[in-house]
Amino acid sequence: MAINTLAFCEKLSGELDKALVQKSVTSFLADNAMRAKFVGAKTVLLPDIDFQGLGDYNRDEGFVRGSVTVAHTPYNLTMDRARTFSIDREDMDETGIAGLAGQVLGEFVRTKVAPEMDAYVLSKLAKTATDAGQTLSLTTGKTVKDGCLDLLGRSMQEVQKVVGFDEELVAFLDSTVYAALLSTPELSRQLDAGDFKKGQLSTQVKYLNGMAILPVPDSRMKSGYAFKDGSTDGEEAGGFTPVDAAKSIGLLVMPKKACSLIKKTEKIRIFEPDQNQKMDAYQFDYRLYYDAFVKKSHLPSIFVYTY
Repeated sequence: MAINTLAFCEKLSGELDKALVQKSVTSFLADNAMRAKFVGAKTVLLPDIDFQGLGDYNRDEGFVRGSVTVAHTPYNLTMDRARTFSIDREDMDETGIAGLAGQVLGEFVRTKVAPEMDAYVLSKLAKTATDAGQTLSLTTGKTVKDGCLDLLGRSMQEVQKVVGFDEELVAFLDSTVYAALLSTPELSRQLDAGDFKKGQLSTQVKYLNGMAILPVPDSRMKSGYAFKDGSTDGEEAGGFTPVDAAKSIGLLVMPKKACSLIKKTEKIRIFEPDQNQKMDAYQFDYRLYYDAFVKKSHLPSIFVYTY
């Protein structure tokens, strides 16, 4: 059964992008990448703006000359990830190739792509905060269960010391901290529900004093991962696993706009059986080329608690 391959690829790519936005906790960071400009195959420029401060106005000489510096800082993308799948011509059921491909690749994005992207982005953000010494700890004598609300409040305070009180903040929580937070009696009076924008999608999340609370599966909340290449002995399964020295990320707080998720390539290619030189099957190639970057001006605004 032939299909309009070009139109189908475009439609399927759009649906897979929606699935990635919906299932990834960090996908909203792509909204911060609108001013990114690519130069070359793997380098992206992000603008950093710096001003000189005010000076005294002189009634004889007028204004004190100042300067504004717009630095287009280069960042190199490192995560070029892909897989190819085959569906035998005879394996098609009554849904047809379009329905079967949508089911297979949709499940792939939900169970493999979104978790890996979250794991990479969150571990990179945690390393950024740790390398800068922007780490948090529980108050002496406190456990996560009785100290999580204080920990969250102090993390918000630390970020607001840097960025002020008019920035939209987000807090990523693992299951341990999130469960402890929800079981805190005094929290029930402080939590509100509200819309949280992720591209063109909007989801309902909990807010604490205006800060979005985003629970994340534990498998995506480690401080370091190994991303398997899919071909080396022992790495054929691909995907990602925590490194031996990885810690759990209990809490990560930052301004919503602090990090830019750059996706240069997110596409699907389809080859019909008559085009496939290796087997009598439909071939689907999926590729995601991306990275996440924190601009210099936002580096001091990310704080993390690991254990």
